[in-house]
Amino acid sequence: MSAQLSSIIDFISGLYPNKDFIALHEPSFSQLEKDLVLRTIESTFVSSVGEYVDEFEHKLSERLAAPVIVVNSGTSALHMALVLSGVGRDDKVITQALTFVATCNAIAYCGAEPVLLDVDLGTLGLSADVLADYLANHTYQDESGVCRDNTDHKAIRACVPMHTFGLSCDIVKIAALCEQYHIELIEDAAEALGSSSWQKPLGTFGRFGVLSFNGNKTITTGAGGAIICRTAEDAKRAKFLTTTAKQADAFEYYHPELGYNYRMPNLNAALGVAQLAKLDDILASKQAIAQQYQHFFKDSEFKFISAPANTVANNWLNAVLAPSKEAKQALLEFAKQHNVMMRPAWQPMYRLPMYQDVYQSKMANTEYLIDHLVNLPSSAQLGVPTC
Repeated sequence: MSAQLSSIIDFISGLYPNKDFIALHEPSFSQLEKDLVLRTIESTFVSSVGEYVDEFEHKLSERLAAPVIVVNSGTSALHMALVLSGVGRDDKVITQALTFVATCNAIAYCGAEPVLLDVDLGTLGLSADVLADYLANHTYQDESGVCRDNTDHKAIRACVPMHTFGLSCDIVKIAALCEQYHIELIEDAAEALGSSSWQKPLGTFGRFGVLSFNGNKTITTGAGGAIICRTAEDAKRAKFLTTTAKQADAFEYYHPELGYNYRMPNLNAALGVAQLAKLDDILASKQAIAQQYQHFFKDSEFKFISAPANTVANNWLNAVLAPSKEAKQALLEFAKQHNVMMRPAWQPMYRLPMYQDVYQSKMANTEYLIDHLVNLPSSAQLGVPTC
């Protein structure tokens, strides 16, 4: 095992040469980022008013062929998508147990309760089969067509699948189930900008999708997120609520309803405009790195996780499945000793104190991934062309 671990570290060191520490995923900056951020500082419009907020939204909308509203974090985007979908106190929202905690936290912000389901091993995302079983055996539709829990009769307002590490879940089947049961579909595509299923961008299959531009994402605004909307009306409503519900007026400050200060500052948006300009170069670099990983692990006991059929992954974080829990831990510790950053999967949501008592399906696949999955360094090469 020691020789095998050494060969993995040597291979990764070859991917990222001349580095004393190899990060899991670091941003790639060029002169353009510096120029646009400096231009923003010199303009003095560094907060929520400025040209780059509009430009970033416009260019994201063009890229995704859908209206987009940018906000100050992916968590804010998800919270707002849930609010816009009508999720409120004592409602339920279906999601997966293997996800970053923000997915469930945003549900809790609404006073709602997550329903935790297992994932598929092939996609690492919400299992369409487990979802179908849950809906068929644990819910009913009332006389108004609202999907409700069999036991406590609470409304199930939304379903939030998460595209784990930029891999697409079985979103086509999940979308069909949500339509059948009259449940709003909100895609947590925080990690999936640049990924697609059946040539359709992830985040555009439901009424809403969510992106994150945190510092470790494929492109970054430092901190930030976006709400992808199906309609212009939803986008207009999202913009209104995320800018403190301020009624447009040349002089007066009037807020006719509860709003949220979720605005993305112009300074962050300037960084996003520069990053988005080289997204295709970043994706190409990450695809090349993923292909090298796939080839290296082809005959290894550590199994590389490839994109599901009929999908394209952005390869945000590449991952392998170790042959055992002990091998997983050995790889993590060996990598740390050699200044190579790797990480296991998140702790599943049902192990966290605030979500341990909510409904959960059987979690065979989630538990397997907790014991076997390791994320590998996945930064775009520093030689990504500048713009």
